[in-house]
Amino acid sequence: MDDAGGAALTTRLRLDLGYDGTDFAGWAAQPGQRTVAGVLTDALVRVFGAEGASGLTVAGRTDAGVHATGQVCHVDVATERWATLDGTLVRRLAGLLPPDVRVRRATEVPDSFDARFSALWRRYQYRVCDAVEGAPPLRHRDTLSWRGPLDLAALNAASAALLGEHDFAAFCRRKENATTIRAVSVLDWHRDDEGIVIATVRADAFCQAMVRSLVGALLAVGDGRRPPSWPASLLSRRERASEVVVAPPHGLTLVEVAYPEDPAELAVRAELTRRRRTLAQTGSE
Repeated sequence: MDDAGGAALTTRLRLDLGYDGTDFAGWAAQPGQRTVAGVLTDALVRVFGAEGASGLTVAGRTDAGVHATGQVCHVDVATERWATLDGTLVRRLAGLLPPDVRVRRATEVPDSFDARFSALWRRYQYRVCDAVEGAPPLRHRDTLSWRGPLDLAALNAASAALLGEHDFAAFCRRKENATTIRAVSVLDWHRDDEGIVIATVRADAFCQAMVRSLVGALLAVGDGRRPPSWPASLLSRRERASEVVVAPPHGLTLVEVAYPEDPAELAVRAELTRRRRTLAQTGSE
C-alpha cells in the first residue's frame, strides 16, 4: 500500500512463529529487557532496513516465561525489498534469530489482516507432570512438576462449569477501563501417552494471567484441596480472587490462533472485535 503523498509501497506479511519463552521477558518490547518482539524486530530491520519494516503486531502478547508453538504476528515491509527476497525470508531469519525463536512461515496477506483483531480464537495448552520423579529432563522447561497425583475426573468436572461467556474478573489482572468478560469455548484435561496431564483452553481472547489463574484454581481441585464447585463459584466476584494461586508461566504454551478462511471476512472480524471490546485491551498470557 502507499499514501496519497507517494510514500513507498508496503506489503503486509503474516509471520507464523514459535519460541521458548524461558529466557524472554515476554513478547512486548521493553527497555533493557530481552523480549521476543525485540529480537524479531532486530532481525527484520537487518533484512529490510531501518525504515523497511513497521507495525509489528502480535495475536497474543505472552508474558515472561510463556512459550509459543503457534504464535502469529503481522508486519508491513517494503514491497520493493520483499520482491527481491524470492521466498528466502524464512531462511534469512533463521540465520539472524537466536535459537529460541523460529519463524516457520512468512505469507503475504491483505492489508485487512490484523494478527490481533482478525483472530477468531486463541488456544493454549498447560502441561503438568504429577509423577513422583517430576517432569522429564528434556521437558522441564515447558512442563510443571506437581507435588501429588491429579484427579482428571475432578479437573474436568470443575472445568466444565467455567465454559461459556462469563466475567472472569476473579481470574484476571485487571487493567483500567478494560473488560474481563470472555467467552471460553474449550477447557478440558487429558493425559498424553507419556502420562503428562495437559489442560487445553480456547477462547476468543484472554485477559492478563487468565489462563494461568484458571489452571492454578483447577489444580487445587485436581489434588483434592478444593471441591469441583469452587472455581465456578468465583465467577460472582468482580475483582481478582486473592486465594487463586497463578500457575507458573513455564507450563503454558500458545499453540494455535485461528482466523477466518475467507479473506473478505478479515476486516469484518477485526471491526467486530474492536466494537465489542471498545474499552478493552486484549490481554496477555
